[in-house]
Amino acid sequence: MATLALVVLGPLLVVWTFLLMGPLGQGAGSLGLRLVLLVDLVYILVVATLVLRRVAAMFGARRKDSAGSKLHLRLTGVFALVALIPAVLVAIFAGLTINIGLEGWFSDRVRNVVGASLSAAEAYEGEHLRDLRQDAQGLANYLDAAGGVGLGLTDGEVRQLLTQGQAQVQRGLREAYVIDSTGQLRSRGERSYLFDYEQPSAEEIARAEAGEIVVIEDWDINEFRALVKLDAFADRYLYVSRDVDGDILSLLDETQESIRLYNQLEDERGRILFEFSLLYLGFAVILILAAIWLGLWFAERLSRPIGRLAAAAEKVGKGDLSVQVREESSDDEIATLGRMFNQMTRQLEAQRSTLLETNAQIEARRRLFETVLTSITAGVIGLDPDGRVDFMNPAAVNLLRLDPEAGDHHEAIAKAVPEFAGLLARLRNDERTVTQQEIRLTRDGKVENLLVRLAERRSVEGELEGYVVAFDDVTELVSAQRMAAWGDVARRIAHEIKNPLTPIQLSAGRLQRKFSRKLDAEDAEALTSMTDVIVRQTEDLRRIVDEFSKFARMPEPDRRQSDLTRLVRDAVTLQKQQLGKALSWDLPEAPTPALVDETMIGQALTNLIKNGGEAIESLEEAGAPDGYVPEVRVSLETGGGQAVIRIADNGIGLPEDRSRLFEPYVTTRAKGTGLGLPIVKKIIEEHGGTLELIDAPTFEGNAHHGALAEIRLPCAATLDQAAE
Repeated sequence: MATLALVVLGPLLVVWTFLLMGPLGQGAGSLGLRLVLLVDLVYILVVATLVLRRVAAMFGARRKDSAGSKLHLRLTGVFALVALIPAVLVAIFAGLTINIGLEGWFSDRVRNVVGASLSAAEAYEGEHLRDLRQDAQGLANYLDAAGGVGLGLTDGEVRQLLTQGQAQVQRGLREAYVIDSTGQLRSRGERSYLFDYEQPSAEEIARAEAGEIVVIEDWDINEFRALVKLDAFADRYLYVSRDVDGDILSLLDETQESIRLYNQLEDERGRILFEFSLLYLGFAVILILAAIWLGLWFAERLSRPIGRLAAAAEKVGKGDLSVQVREESSDDEIATLGRMFNQMTRQLEAQRSTLLETNAQIEARRRLFETVLTSITAGVIGLDPDGRVDFMNPAAVNLLRLDPEAGDHHEAIAKAVPEFAGLLARLRNDERTVTQQEIRLTRDGKVENLLVRLAERRSVEGELEGYVVAFDDVTELVSAQRMAAWGDVARRIAHEIKNPLTPIQLSAGRLQRKFSRKLDAEDAEALTSMTDVIVRQTEDLRRIVDEFSKFARMPEPDRRQSDLTRLVRDAVTLQKQQLGKALSWDLPEAPTPALVDETMIGQALTNLIKNGGEAIESLEEAGAPDGYVPEVRVSLETGGGQAVIRIADNGIGLPEDRSRLFEPYVTTRAKGTGLGLPIVKKIIEEHGGTLELIDAPTFEGNAHHGALAEIRLPCAATLDQAAE
């Protein structure tokens, strides 16, 4: 009610002020007008204060991001613009209208008409003044001429002269007098009466004495008078008068007054326009403030329930489904929205309880499923019916060498693991629901053997939901089986071949000794050459058999406290004579304690350094690039309870299938037996270490990668600890 009363009071004050200033005719200094202007000022201050407080409160709520504050501020802005824009437009057009009206009043045509009227009146006045001066001067000259002929003229004679001279003036003079310097009348012409005599002032007589023709304008009796000094007479002045049209002279006065008022209005045109604009601005401020206050009140009533709904919706968004809003008693859309919101939250609360219970069961099953999948070492991949990856456990990511940071491997299995695509196609084409195959994968230069099992996944109704791929790395198992097979083969070869070698070699020697004496020189030389070939080939077979024997019957390492630094230095020294400047090393000064079999470790190091030199020879045989400088680098460093020995070369490098280098009888050299690396690997593994073959860093001046053999062996803190 207070808001409505305050809003209605604004227009009433505007109407009251307008009536007092216009139709009621109250002056600017009237008490009633002053009172209403004071009430207007108080109204403006009160409403402006209320509006500012409300706006400040709205901005405070907006900064706090209160519910409904944005809508409240937006509605208030819309109402303010709706009230402000028409008022501003009307003010602009009103100002333009008044300015156009004032331009009509002060146009060039009006200014020319007023100027012409003034010019006509001034011309009439100027003509009379000019004629009066000429007539007065002519009559004075006439009297001076007469006074110069007859000296000592009496006043009566002067009167006759005045009468004669006055009659000769064509335009006619109403009165003609001769006075002295005191203003006393000395002579007067015909029809010049004493009661019409208007005595000039002393100032006017003084001006005439100075030689000026003094013209006196008497607007009261419509008469112009002229005062001229007579030079031929002592202390005498000619004083004449003439009648003028009083209406024309009055018109001149009115014209001059009108022009003064016109010029004053023209000078004050800006002030008049400003005062009118200021008055309108006052009225507009009153109405705008009243409209804004009404808009604030209406916006608050409109935004309050919406704000409550927004706050409740925010709580619902945060998970509080028990929130309820106050339902309005009206039947409009906002009240209906509040009731429907409460109904919705009650239904959501009931549904959430059911969902939480179901979700708890699903979550328990999911955790069990994830725990099993995460814990097992076998890789598991779930596929949809189209063959796209649904899920993949960590073991699968590791076995397939995928990027664990990518996190999203949801793509076709033919793209994620192309090697599995054939197995999936075979399962789809066959009537079986399960298929299995050993698949070889090459990842990062390593060949891995995976035992893959692929099965269908169907729903309770028998619909195909997807596939499950389970696989495990059997590379070590396959390698162990091959090593065991090669060990058995090596034992059989050593047993079956080594026994006949000695009789063959002895028989060849006996043949040479027995028959060489009985043959001529040429045949004896041929026999000797043939028996030498038999002996050499027998020695080569014996060497191969010895290698197989070593591989098949590798003894257990005799571990003792040793210094790995010394062992590496001894191996480098042993190969230094053969490799020369190509061999370089970086070894620590302090000893590196370890429990190792010095003979076996020395054999392994020597074999690896020798392999580096042979890789360089292979590159040179294949054609080394220009400026090639062979290098074999040996280094030893410790850290984390391990000793790391690296033997790098810039030779021919490693083949693509590097995992087979550790298989017996696999070699890249024409003269190699293929047993060196398997023996070295077995020695290192017998000492609890690892051997890995990788690409060596590119050496300076080279454009290709060589080979790097990295040995990791456990080491003790000190030699004493190793001894213990």
